[in-house]
Amino acid sequence: MNHENSEYYYARIDGHRIAYMDQGEGPVVILLHGIPTSGLLWRNIVPTLAQSHRVIVPDMLNYGRSDKPLDSNVSIAAQSDVLLRLMDALGIRSADLVAHDIGGGVAQILATRHPERINRLVLADAVCFDSWPIPEFEPLQKPEAENDMSPEELEKMLRDFLPQGMHNTDNATEALADMIVAPWQGETGKAAFFRNIRRLNPEYTLAIADDLANIQHKTLVLWGKHDSFQKPVYAEKLSDTLPNARIEWVESAHWITEEQPAEVARILSEFLAQ
Repeated sequence: MNHENSEYYYARIDGHRIAYMDQGEGPVVILLHGIPTSGLLWRNIVPTLAQSHRVIVPDMLNYGRSDKPLDSNVSIAAQSDVLLRLMDALGIRSADLVAHDIGGGVAQILATRHPERINRLVLADAVCFDSWPIPEFEPLQKPEAENDMSPEELEKMLRDFLPQGMHNTDNATEALADMIVAPWQGETGKAAFFRNIRRLNPEYTLAIADDLANIQHKTLVLWGKHDSFQKPVYAEKLSDTLPNARIEWVESAHWITEEQPAEVARILSEFLAQ
């Protein structure tokens, strides 16, 4: 593993470089992002958690600063395997797992298949059951969609998409948009984005829906009460299905870490301290 700058380390998993941040000391907590974000989704939360924990924040394969191979499987099932191997590579036997959006789907698969590797679980505005792909992304799954869209059009679409996940659209800043679109720029970025889009498939969460009732982990379902992408009804369904779950609501839409970073950091710190 080498250290490219003060922020990122890299681990080689199945021949691909997985980028991750690693800060603080203590019990390990892993923070997982969704689409179209990267580990930077958690940048405002890490400093608080790193006061009491070792915080590992990976970029999933084909996202952020991780490799974007042309032919790899980037479904949430495959991503759960990559995360498991990353934990192995870092010598992490078990960790608390905090996961947002499709990262929450990855976390549910990991919790059902390898429960011993997770201590506590936080599912934040997570895909589950048949809650995804969101209608905004469905047209992009059509075979011709990638050819029909230039890199510039994709960038504009992502910039326009950002405010839709905000309760207060003032939070959709230019700087945040720049950060979100950076990994998806140019033809290579566009191709990577569409590889991810084509793998947004509810069959993965539906396949484990019956297994959720067996997840014994203490679970926090953390949700933006105004989330129009992953609707609050799914938070309630998750909480009702998981035997040891409770809900906390945040005054936010989908991007809770952007709209309410201090509140999210406080809630996570309290949950992880129990």
